Amino acid sequence: MRTVKTLGLMGTGVIGGGWAARALHYGIDVIAADVKPEMEEWIRGAVANAEPALARLTFAPLPPKGKLMFTTDLHEMAAKADFIQENIPENVELKQRVLAEVSRTAPADVIIASSTSGIMPSDLQRDMIAPERLMVGHPFNPVYLLPLVELVGGAKTSAETIEAARKFYTYIGMHALHVRREVPGHLTDRLQEALWREILHMVNDGVATTGELDESIIYGPGLRWAAMGTNMIYHLAGGQPGMRHMLAQFGPCLKWPWTKLEAPELTEQLIDRMVEGTQAQAGDRSIRELERLRDDYLVAIQQVLRQYNIGAGATLKAIETRLYEEAAANAPAAVAGQPLRMDTVVRADWVDYNGHMSDFRYPQVFGDAMDLLYRSVGIDDAYRNAGHMYYTVESHLTYAAEVKAGEPIYVLSRVVSVDDKRLHVIHTLHRRGDNALVATGEQMHVHVSTAEAKASAAEPAVLEKLKALQSAHASLAMPTQKGRSVGMAKG
Repeated sequence: MRTVKTLGLMGTGVIGGGWAARALHYGIDVIAADVKPEMEEWIRGAVANAEPALARLTFAPLPPKGKLMFTTDLHEMAAKADFIQENIPENVELKQRVLAEVSRTAPADVIIASSTSGIMPSDLQRDMIAPERLMVGHPFNPVYLLPLVELVGGAKTSAETIEAARKFYTYIGMHALHVRREVPGHLTDRLQEALWREILHMVNDGVATTGELDESIIYGPGLRWAAMGTNMIYHLAGGQPGMRHMLAQFGPCLKWPWTKLEAPELTEQLIDRMVEGTQAQAGDRSIRELERLRDDYLVAIQQVLRQYNIGAGATLKAIETRLYEEAAANAPAAVAGQPLRMDTVVRADWVDYNGHMSDFRYPQVFGDAMDLLYRSVGIDDAYRNAGHMYYTVESHLTYAAEVKAGEPIYVLSRVVSVDDKRLHVIHTLHRRGDNALVATGEQMHVHVSTAEAKASAAEPAVLEKLKALQSAHASLAMPTQKGRSVGMAKG
């Protein structure tokens, strides 16, 4: 299978827009195809709407954003794409016809994945050319933030197709879950549908409103599910003996008539209750407002889980690790007159009561810039695990301007001096819009043997790269704040 540089989208609705936003964010070009020309404006709007949340998800160095193209010609898309993601309506006959048509244009080494929520891939392969490259890649809304994608092969799908798709989805920051047997609804939707049926029954029977039922999830099991699934939660419920004791104690309850497997009839009365309930929950907030709220908390939850390397946080940490490693591996050699640059954006949770970035966030930004400098000279996990690291022994910040939430900013880092044990660096923080100086951060670092807990000489390879940076930065004009004491110039 080929390296994916261009993702082809067949259909540009909510799911198609989500795929586009995710792929573009991680440097993949997208060619989106839809028979309705007005969908070009829609998908570009969907990508723009997703960008603020994606910009806050990680501050790892990202590749240049991909380019978005649009066409009403499915064959043009199929001829240009390295991987095709189908997102058309859930109609078996329609999908079969369109997939077969596209398979006659797309080269045989181009994987075609369906976003179908429940149709089995064997049914979709029926009339295709090279059906072994057809599989299900089922995502979850919003695709650009939720990392799960279910991989399902059909009777004719090759193992190579599944593995190549897994690599691609992982590359764009997803958790690829291989569903080993094709079943209607795959895995996750079957579980969601079971809960959904019970919700409909309880609303239909007047037991609870939609709001009360949602509260029963978001204040209880929903919090646990963010990092541990039902099986692990129930394993914990069994105490020290775990799942065996849990089943022995609570297993008999499974015979009690608590749940109803069959869905109730969707009568007009039930539909009205569902609509009235969810409208009451939404209040005066629009769908777009609710989407932004959802995106904000999904970003925050994944960043918290990242600290514990669990659930979706582990997926986020994995792609960050890859991005940092690639940035270090691809870092250009020291170039005379060019400081190191780190781009980021002011997060909403970084601002204070005045609406500006809080004082204590400036050292964090300069710390991130320092991490980038470290990686560029080979100071990574392996270096730290070997017992070597620079420690900050002195720092000095000055503030020149203000920045607000959402403003793009960048840091320029200069190596002022370096010897066997000491590293002197000065950073300048700028607004990207007008390049105005926002703050400076001057730091002195000492190289330490962590095993001996004392200063030590840096490793020769690292020292060589740091001295190359010092030489490259020697011609740069240093900020007037360099070497200042508090409130006055040094002199």
